[in-house]
Amino acid sequence: MWRNTQKSYGWVAILFHWTIAVLFLCQIPLGYLTQAIQNRPALQFELYQWHKSIGFLVLALAVPRLLWVLMTVRPRPLPETTRLEATGARAAHLALLLLTILVPLAGWAVASTSPLRIPSYVFNLLVIPPLPLTPSERQEIFWSNVHALLAYGGGVIALLHILAALRHHFVLHDGTLIRMLRPHDH
Repeated sequence: MWRNTQKSYGWVAILFHWTIAVLFLCQIPLGYLTQAIQNRPALQFELYQWHKSIGFLVLALAVPRLLWVLMTVRPRPLPETTRLEATGARAAHLALLLLTILVPLAGWAVASTSPLRIPSYVFNLLVIPPLPLTPSERQEIFWSNVHALLAYGGGVIALLHILAALRHHFVLHDGTLIRMLRPHDH
């Protein structure tokens, strides 16, 4: 079953979810590492290029994922889900969906406003042109702060999302997590 139903997520939603989740979560330590190894410029350059490559991949997947979410039915919350849990889950899902677009865009803005004008080599296959923004140290600092704030905020929301999914699976023993692991009928 490729499409969502009222009861279950389909393979398209599941594959988008897990692929983007893994890539997004890997970006946080990788982004941190780019800052932590400033005394090794060659390695730092390589890590930046990997960070930018994965960021562009997340963005390239997040846009069709957003379109998919808008075009397909969303499974209803399980009957045992409280109204507060359902509202919290909707808010977290929406925030994470938007952040998978906004964080890479803010990162692209950082690269685009850097006075160093270092090209973004995506997996050494293509060069992504800069956004039409004015390069300046002030703008680079601004976008770096926006990028970090959104990324770390997304990390916190993702952690809460993961903890909630684990609570549903191991404490409440309901099918919430299972629905995002494989399509099935209830």
